[in-house]
Amino acid sequence: MTDSGIVGDIYHRLESIYTYREPETLMHLAERLAQRVGGGPSNRSESHQSKWTEKTCLLITYADSIKAEGKSPLGSLSEFISEYIEDEINTIHILPFYPSSSDDGFSVIDHTVVHDKFGDWSQIASLSKNKVIMADVVLNHGSRESTWFKQFLVGEKPGADYFFSPDENFDLSKVVRPRDHSVLSPVNTPGGQRLLWCTFSEDQIDFDFSNPDVLEQFIGIILGIVDQGIRILRLDAVGYLWKCDGSSCLNLPETHAIIKLIRFITDLYDADITLVSETNLPNHENLSYFGNGNEAHWIYNFSLPPLILNSLLFADSEALRSWSMSMPPALEGTSYLNFLSSHDGFGMRPTEGILTESQRSLLLNRLEANGSLFTWRHVSTERKSIYEANITLFSALEKTDDDPTGIYQIERFIAAHTILFCLEGVPALYINNLFGSRNDTPGAKKSGINRRINREKFSMEWVRNCFEDSGSKESLLFSELKRLLKLRAQQAAFHPNATQFTLQLGSHLFGVWRQSSDRKQSIFAITNLLSDDVILDLSEINLINTESWMDLIQNKKFEIGKRRLRLEAYQSVWITNNA
Repeated sequence: MTDSGIVGDIYHRLESIYTYREPETLMHLAERLAQRVGGGPSNRSESHQSKWTEKTCLLITYADSIKAEGKSPLGSLSEFISEYIEDEINTIHILPFYPSSSDDGFSVIDHTVVHDKFGDWSQIASLSKNKVIMADVVLNHGSRESTWFKQFLVGEKPGADYFFSPDENFDLSKVVRPRDHSVLSPVNTPGGQRLLWCTFSEDQIDFDFSNPDVLEQFIGIILGIVDQGIRILRLDAVGYLWKCDGSSCLNLPETHAIIKLIRFITDLYDADITLVSETNLPNHENLSYFGNGNEAHWIYNFSLPPLILNSLLFADSEALRSWSMSMPPALEGTSYLNFLSSHDGFGMRPTEGILTESQRSLLLNRLEANGSLFTWRHVSTERKSIYEANITLFSALEKTDDDPTGIYQIERFIAAHTILFCLEGVPALYINNLFGSRNDTPGAKKSGINRRINREKFSMEWVRNCFEDSGSKESLLFSELKRLLKLRAQQAAFHPNATQFTLQLGSHLFGVWRQSSDRKQSIFAITNLLSDDVILDLSEINLINTESWMDLIQNKKFEIGKRRLRLEAYQSVWITNNA
């Protein structure tokens, strides 16, 4: 029997989305959704206490990032994780592994199956035995090759009503775009030519969420993915879901109401599920996806990657420090998801209101000198703007004005990660960064897709050869990142929700003070942003003389009364009273 209270709760949430729909229609939908939720999956977790801790860290990877002869890509990835990824990384985000027609997986044909070129669900299940698995739900759009779109083209249900086709009077003047192509694409149907909304590409047709049937289908998809053992769901491009005449068609109230409904239903179905919003937007807009603790559990800290680049490339912590000070602590039951780079580029919109136009220009010029390509978006019919810089993290940090030959490239790369690991939130590493991957410019040029510059794939044989050579760049970087992560995982003050205060140490240093929830451990995490030595006056960080302090990174104790500390080029310290 369906719980009438749950039906009522779902109904009221549907009302806030579909204000114009008949109550009877919404009630029937609420009843169907409540019935689908039922008793939850058979593999429901026993407890959802402490979904994340200081031990939580993500690895972001494509299903085929690692390839081995005679094995499926998911089999090869599993082998890599088993052989090299220990407890310091407990969560694996596998980018879309469904059948897809473009955009390296994000033009999804069918969310219910694993693309046979990668493997199958049993291999996902095998990975989930030892690691938490995060998967994408591409809500905003679907492929032209999907069954639903083929139904749309011939006027067949249900797909005939699933895609957004505005009428000729729809006001597009305020629409905010992430790309520079026309937002409307013409297609021929039995009823004549229709214009279809394409936020990201002409192969990615936006769904019409004003049709409740679309929402019902995706809730079914989400619960089906949960049934396959997925515990973290990334809601891709979720900010663009709802379209309204004369609006920006971005971050609209109905979009937030949809996320609240998805959150409510997934909480009912399995309280261990974590929802992650993917909204590459200015900081204040991104923060709105926490809602009142009733939307996303995690939001990506999209401002962080370009701000860390800016700090290390120009030895200036001012922008990063000001942003860090302005960030509110994550609400109870939520967390920031921190990262340095991903399969996409370094977004520039998240720097709006943080970097000045002059700072943005200097940063983009420096990145271009280090080999960056760029993706553009339409700001208006007359003007385009850089949406993101397409470059690997290692190449982005290759050279600076003060280090024109790149002598300190590796030190800057490690320093970037040391900052990442100390900040409030859950850290995520892109698999290419484990190897210090350089720009794959030939791959980007050959494909015509600038983002491919940071999507190089690797053979298992190559990985083994690199890691067996203790002197290789790849081995050195991987070993140091793992060492830092293992240190981090042992510190209660690095819990994603532990207290954080930003330190005022001048422009050449960046630092935060973290304190554990039980107040027993403090960590002063400080990084030198210069390619030269800097003297840190320890009186500025108020070390209590009655306690014993040590640097976790170098495993060195401080002499009692020592007041000055020399930090070498790009050196970091994690000074704690309780290791």
